[in-house]
Amino acid sequence: MALAKPMQPKAALLFDKADRLELTLCQQMNRMGYYRTIRLFFKAISRLGDGVFWYSLALALPFFYGAEAIFALGHITLTALLCVAIYSQLKNRLVRQRPFISFRDITAHTAPLDLYSFPSGHTMNAVNFAILFSVFFPALLWIVAPFAILVALSRVILGMHYPTDVLVGAALGSLISVSSLVLFPAGMFA
Repeated sequence: MALAKPMQPKAALLFDKADRLELTLCQQMNRMGYYRTIRLFFKAISRLGDGVFWYSLALALPFFYGAEAIFALGHITLTALLCVAIYSQLKNRLVRQRPFISFRDITAHTAPLDLYSFPSGHTMNAVNFAILFSVFFPALLWIVAPFAILVALSRVILGMHYPTDVLVGAALGSLISVSSLVLFPAGMFA
């Protein structure tokens, strides 16, 4: 991993206060990862949340919904790319270190993808995907909503994120998906 960038003074002060306020909850959730079954379960969820679950689901949908699915998947893909662009920029500008880097008693139960935690890209994408898959394919709501929640929980349990990273990631993912539906109610390619 690359060396950490210096944080802007205002962001550093804000994140330092937030880190300390969230530390107890972060520690409690992270301790669940000491149980092998829980750790392995959430590592698998997190790994699937890297994209494997969503991409597999997307590849299967045209077999069930035909060409209609392809148009919806185009919309979903463009919003996902927007999510990646936004969280990448925010992480690189705000440079909040991951909990396991800042606090010795937080354990990294999986390998991080980068140094920074704010916002949670996994959660942002999971919420974006869950909302859009649920809107375009309502029968999937019962699968994608619980999965998105598990992805969000996994990020804190595995020591990769603070709860606010996950909450802000969820809010941004919701904002992006809902905004895309407001602008294109039937989908971008309808």
